[in-house]
Amino acid sequence: MPEQKKSKISASRKLMLKSLMVAKAKDELEQELVDKEAEKDRYLAEKAPPLQTSGMSFAELQELCQELHAKIDVVDEERYDIEAKVLHNTREIKDLNIKVLDLRGKFKRPTLRRVRVSADAILRSLLGSKHKVSMDLRANLKSVKKEDTEKEKTVEVSDWRKNVEAMSGMEGRKKMFDAAQ
Repeated sequence: MPEQKKSKISASRKLMLKSLMVAKAKDELEQELVDKEAEKDRYLAEKAPPLQTSGMSFAELQELCQELHAKIDVVDEERYDIEAKVLHNTREIKDLNIKVLDLRGKFKRPTLRRVRVSADAILRSLLGSKHKVSMDLRANLKSVKKEDTEKEKTVEVSDWRKNVEAMSGMEGRKKMFDAAQ
């Protein structure tokens, strides 16, 4: 497989590219504004042609004003209806958001309990199941035979009851020391 070279871009190159991007974005924004203005002019020319009021009598001008007022009333009614729908939808959105927040709060989170995890389980979770690392801490401990401890206890109990007088004084201490070895 051929190696691909990882080229690092220098800081001056990054700055130049960044300034080119900003300049391009600025040009696109200016073009977008010009396009919007042209679209607005085209729409107004189509929907509202310029009025020819020269040479009209007073009665004709009054009739034209009444027609324009009627059209304005229709547009105002549509605008009012749309505003009412928008207000209704925003209230509904707020209510739904409140319901969502209420539902989140209703469910109780379970109390967390301590879980005893062995060292092997921790290593398996950290290293994954691929690695078989055994960290048996108990294997390194000293093993104590139960039989030895039981014999010592019984010997000690029987000794002090039977030979109290024999163990008294320095001779008794010497015997105990010799017995321990």
